[in-house]
Amino acid sequence: MTYRPRIALTFGDPAGVGPELGAKLLSQPDLGDLADVLVLASREELDRAADHAQVSLDIADEPGSGRPVLMPPPRSGPLPTELGVVSAAAGAWALDGLRYALRLVEDGEVDAICFTPLNKSSLHLAGMNTEDELRWFADTLHFGGRTSEFNILSDLWTARVTSHIALADVPQRITAENVTATVEMFATALKDSGLDSPRIGVAALNPHAGENGSFGRQEIDEIAPGVAAARANRIDASGPFPSDTIFLRARAGQFDGVVTMYHDQGQIAMKMMGFDQGVTVQGGLPIPIATPAHGTAFDIVGQNKAGLGATLNAFRLAATIATRKAVREGKTNQSV
Repeated sequence: MTYRPRIALTFGDPAGVGPELGAKLLSQPDLGDLADVLVLASREELDRAADHAQVSLDIADEPGSGRPVLMPPPRSGPLPTELGVVSAAAGAWALDGLRYALRLVEDGEVDAICFTPLNKSSLHLAGMNTEDELRWFADTLHFGGRTSEFNILSDLWTARVTSHIALADVPQRITAENVTATVEMFATALKDSGLDSPRIGVAALNPHAGENGSFGRQEIDEIAPGVAAARANRIDASGPFPSDTIFLRARAGQFDGVVTMYHDQGQIAMKMMGFDQGVTVQGGLPIPIATPAHGTAFDIVGQNKAGLGATLNAFRLAATIATRKAVREGKTNQSV
C-alpha cells in the first residue's frame, strides 16, 4: 500500500507572476503522477493565468476524472485587474485563497498546500498583522508550536532560529532551548523529505564563532549547549561553526542541512547559489506548505518570462513530504 497526497494549489498574489506559474505548473503532463491537485482559483483567474503563460489547461469541475479540480474559494472582492503593483485588493485576494486552503486542511480534505509567490506589502495592506505568512499560517491554524522557514536548494536545506525580526532583537532569542527545538524540528522535516539520517551543521552567531568568548558568548553559553542537547536526542548535529565557512562545508558534502541564527545569514548564501530554483517550506506546521523562494517579480508580469523551476520543485517537495508523513502515520489510500 502507498499514499497518494491531495495538494491544494493557490495562485498567490494576482498582481505578480504567481498565477502564470500556477498555470505553467498545471500544464505539466506528469503532474497527476505526483498528487491529486485541487486548484483554488476562480475561473477568471485561471483563464487569465493560462493566457499569460500561453498554455492550454485541462481542468475538471468535479473530482473523479484524475485531472486537477477547480475549487474557487469564497472571495471578499473581485479579481484585481492592475498588474505589477502593491495593493490591498491583491493582498486580500491572496489571503482569501490561503484561508480556503487552510479550511480544507482543517476539514481533512488536503494533505499539503503549494502556493505561488506572495507580496508581503500587499498582505499587510489587506490586514495581515503578523511578521510573515508563516506566523499567519500558524495563527490561522491555532498552532502554538515552534515554527521556522526552511529554504531548500537541490539537496541542501537551511533553517533558522530567528526569522523576520530586527537584527537588534536577535541575540536575546538565541537560547539553548530555541537552538535545540529548531534542530529537532529540522531533523524531522529532513527525514520527511527522504533522508533517514540527516547531518545538520549549526552556524555561530558572532564572527569567528566568538573567538572563545572574545567577542560574544552566545556560542559558549547557548548554541553549543543547544547542539549538545539535540545530539543527546540522537540527532546528528554539530557546531557552532563560523557562518563565513559553514556553507563551504555544506557544499563539500559535510551537511544535509544548516541551521542559521538569523534570516540573512542563510538567505544570502542560498540565493547566491541558486535564486531561481529555491523552495521555502513553512516548517513546523502540522501540514506541509511549500512555495518558491523567489518573489512576485512585478517587472515581468504578463510577459511569459517567469521560470517554472522553483514552483515545480516546491510542488514536488510538498508531495514528497505529504506522502512520507502519511506513511509514517500509517495512512493508505491507494494500492500499487
